[in-house]
Formats: sequence, structure tokens, C-alpha cells
Amino acid sequence: EAQNATTMQMKMFLTRLGEGSRMAITGDRTQADLPRGVASGLMDAERLLADIDRIAFCHFTSSDVVRHPLVAKIIDAYGARSDRQ
Repeated sequence: EAQNATTMQMKMFLTRLGEGSRMAITGDRTQADLPRGVASGLMDAERLLADIDRIAFCHFTSSDVVRHPLVAKIIDAYGARSDRQ
């Protein structure tokens, strides 16, 4: 649920990485539920850190859905509407 972390919260937990550790942050940018005007720490971190060696971001699409087959179609429908706006 990292899409609902603020930029300061994201910085706080990203900077807790210890020597020899690995970190995985998960979130869905389409499900951010922050108040209007508050930036998502997840999206901010991706913009800020994408070019740093040993940091990677994985993006999934509706074809990665392993729930009910209708869920992929629902995701596509919402995505299409978002693309039109």
C-alpha cells in the first residue's frame, strides 16, 4: 500500500535499509487514496530513484492478474477511461 505513503514517509522507510539487506516496496499507483494535493511517495520515489543503479521498479498490467478473469477486464476498463481523461 505504498501508494498511500507521503514523500516523507517513503523517505523514512527507504533510508532504513541496512547493510546486506534487500527491500521490496509494493503499491498500486492506480489506487492512491491520499488527500488532494498530497503527493504519493511511491510515485515520487520512482521519479527520483529510477536511474540509480541497483534500484528497480516493476510494473504489472491486467495480463498479470491471477484473480478472477473479470478482474483483468475491469482493470482494462478503468485504465481506458483514465487514458481518455
